[in-house]
Amino acid sequence: MKETQVSTPSSYSSSSLDLDIEKFKGDFSYDALFAKLVNGLLPSFVEEEADSVDGPINISTSGLLGPVFPEVDTLLLIFKDSCTQLVELRKQIDGKLQKLKKDVVSQDKKHRKTLGELEKRLDGIFSSFARLDSRISSVGQTAAKIGDHLQSADSQRETANQTMELIKYLMEFNSSQGEDNMMHLSSLFSDDKRVGEAASIAQKLRSLAEEDIGRHATTVPGNAGASKGLEVAITNLQEYCNELENKLLSRFDSASQRRELTNMAECAKILSQFNRGTSAMQHYVGLRPMFDVEVMNEDSRLVLGDQDSTPNHDDVNVALSERYKQITDTVRKESSTIRTVFPCPNDVMSILVQRVMEDRIPNLLEKLLVKPSLVNPPPMRQGGLLLYLRRLAVGYERTQELAKNLRDVGCGDLDVEGLTEALFAEHKGIYLECERASMRQLYKAKMEELLAEGQLSSKGASISVTVVQEFVSWNEEAISRCKLFSPQPSNLASIAKHVFTCLLDQVRQYTTEGLERAREGLREAASQRERFVLGRKVASSPASTTEGAATAGETNFRSFMLALQGCGSSVAIIQQYFVKSISRLLLPVDGAHAASCEEMTAAMSGAESSAIKGLQQCIDIVIAEVERLLSAEQKATDFRSADDGLMADPRPTTACSRVVAYLSRVLESAFTALEGLNKQSFLNELGNRLHKTLTNHWLKFAFNASGGLKLKRDITEYGDFLRNFNAPTIDEKFESLSIMANIFIVAPESLSSLIEGTPSIKKEAQRFVQLRDDYRSARLASKLSSVWA
Repeated sequence: MKETQVSTPSSYSSSSLDLDIEKFKGDFSYDALFAKLVNGLLPSFVEEEADSVDGPINISTSGLLGPVFPEVDTLLLIFKDSCTQLVELRKQIDGKLQKLKKDVVSQDKKHRKTLGELEKRLDGIFSSFARLDSRISSVGQTAAKIGDHLQSADSQRETANQTMELIKYLMEFNSSQGEDNMMHLSSLFSDDKRVGEAASIAQKLRSLAEEDIGRHATTVPGNAGASKGLEVAITNLQEYCNELENKLLSRFDSASQRRELTNMAECAKILSQFNRGTSAMQHYVGLRPMFDVEVMNEDSRLVLGDQDSTPNHDDVNVALSERYKQITDTVRKESSTIRTVFPCPNDVMSILVQRVMEDRIPNLLEKLLVKPSLVNPPPMRQGGLLLYLRRLAVGYERTQELAKNLRDVGCGDLDVEGLTEALFAEHKGIYLECERASMRQLYKAKMEELLAEGQLSSKGASISVTVVQEFVSWNEEAISRCKLFSPQPSNLASIAKHVFTCLLDQVRQYTTEGLERAREGLREAASQRERFVLGRKVASSPASTTEGAATAGETNFRSFMLALQGCGSSVAIIQQYFVKSISRLLLPVDGAHAASCEEMTAAMSGAESSAIKGLQQCIDIVIAEVERLLSAEQKATDFRSADDGLMADPRPTTACSRVVAYLSRVLESAFTALEGLNKQSFLNELGNRLHKTLTNHWLKFAFNASGGLKLKRDITEYGDFLRNFNAPTIDEKFESLSIMANIFIVAPESLSSLIEGTPSIKKEAQRFVQLRDDYRSARLASKLSSVWA
């Protein structure tokens, strides 16, 4: 915009404002335009306004105020002129826009026409490119074929050149044999700096010559002289290769002694061309100090000690673990060298570990595990078969750990676990028989020990739970070895069954023999009593003999009960051990668990039979002593005193007190030893025998009324004691006896009503009523005839 500076309102004119279209382009700002239009007028207004505010108000002479914004008219003129110019500018712009639209439409038509023509040309170009691409592909395929042919031709040419070179060398070896011939070989075969190349060429020459001989032998059968010259070449080549290999091995040894790993690796790389380097690998392993005879002899000395010593199981275990650790550490150190030197370290490690498992370990195990004779086993003072079995378990377990550690160090594809099993195959073949023979030997030695200590004798014999627990400990140890040698469930079940059967045989034999020894004491006591009875019939026996027989019976009764208690505890221990440790091992084999249960029952049947017989003997001894006490202490006056008053002594008879005291004393051990049904059966039998013995004893006496009261008091005493048996049938029998005693107390005229009113005593009442001292005088037989009828 072009404008002239406005100094005063009166100097402004419309010609002083000129708006240009070009000024509206670019960074046009309406605020800037407005400022330029009015800034010339606004400052004076602002100053005057300030003066009017600060000073007094001017009042015209006419009394009216002056205009507040006198420049407003000038601004209105400016705005009106500006609007006029802007309208004109808009018209100009609209005209230009219309013209531009027409030009754009025209240019668009031309552009579309040009694009159409270009698309047609592009289609033609694309078609040309497709034809060109197909042509290029065809040419490329042809070029590839030509390249393949050229490459094949070049390869053939290279092969032909190499073959010609090999034939030239082969002809050198095809001369006559002998050292002089080797002198005429190419420098390649004598240059120490080209040993690797010479070895490679020599191997190729051998393969070429051997292939040619094989081809002639196949295509021309019977033509033995077809390749006579090549056979000479092969002989010379073999001689040269042997010489070269020995030279390289010598260099390898020298470098090994100086620990020159680089030179060792160079020699090993060249030697790998001779039979894949097997000779170098075996040569290196064979020269290791760990396979020296002195070192291997040191193994057994450190593990087993001096020749005359017999180290215990734990010491052997520790020493063997330490020695195997040293072997593993040595192999680990060798592994570091091998992986640095040899191009195929896994193959060398395989040879090294195999040498360990087939040479060094067997040398140690041969001295550690001397296979014993089962016919003449080593004596227990030298450890017996158990020493061999413990060493076998230690050796097997530690060798398995060694094999695992060697596998971790690295041994290629070697089946080190299989080698371990092979080491123990012979021992595992006789393991089960050794285990069973060992348990028999242990049992025999234990019985000899107990016999020497006086624990096994016919007098005072007992069954020790401690001894049975020792049997179980042997079996537990044997089962642990079973798990080690036969971890497969089916095999373990079969072996565990056999081993457990050994335990059953031991417990059966120990308990049965123990009970039989205890029974022997009972038989001696019975025999002593019989001698006393026989002597009493001939002449009166001294009191010491009588008491001696009674004491022997009582002592042997207690001894048998102790043995029986030990037997029961032993059976409980075996049952608990079977449930806890054996039963789950037998589950993988059908029927094994049930068969073992049957064997356990059968094994205990012998002891059960001895127990039953012994308990019967105990009852016989008790009844015999009761009979002796009754015979010795019971007086006729006890039941038929001269004073037949009903105010009799309330105490039981002396015979009754002695019998009850004896029963209380002797049966104390029975109550402790017996349990459950066994206890109840024994007490029932003893109670019945006591009832019968007492009944027969009383039938020998005559009773008056006071005697009946005394009898009733004795019956009550016996009944009170027998209630400890918890046998209702026995209690009922003694209650019936107590009622039966009323037969001697009531008056003769009341007997009939008593007997008929008590059916439980009617059967025995006829015998007892005859014992009344007034049976005849009171004519009771005729009075009671109607009762028995």
